[in-house]
Amino acid sequence: MQAPLYQVKAEFFRMLGHPVRIRVLELLQNGPVSVRDLLIEIDVEPSNLSQQLAVLRRSGIVVSTREGTTVTYALAGGDVAELLRAARRILTELLAGQTALLAALQDSEQPVQPAAHSPQP
Repeated sequence: MQAPLYQVKAEFFRMLGHPVRIRVLELLQNGPVSVRDLLIEIDVEPSNLSQQLAVLRRSGIVVSTREGTTVTYALAGGDVAELLRAARRILTELLAGQTALLAALQDSEQPVQPAAHSPQP
């Protein structure tokens, strides 16, 4: 029996749920990047990067090529880059909403000025 689609989607998002993996995918949006250059851009131990790249490779999201001693990674397709752009748009909207809420809360904490009363005749 095949797993329900929602379960497969949950597994997919769980696979993406690591900061190093997200950073790798962001860096690969502009084209293939060598492991050496990924290490320069991402502050992790080489073994940790290797482990995270293996997860992405097994999932089929990235592909690797070897030329001599240089291993280069690339996105397997453009849909991943589009997913990252969509995530950025969603987060921008969420954070903008939070900023507006924060501003409203800060405004509500300002002392209320008593209304000026004009003398009654």
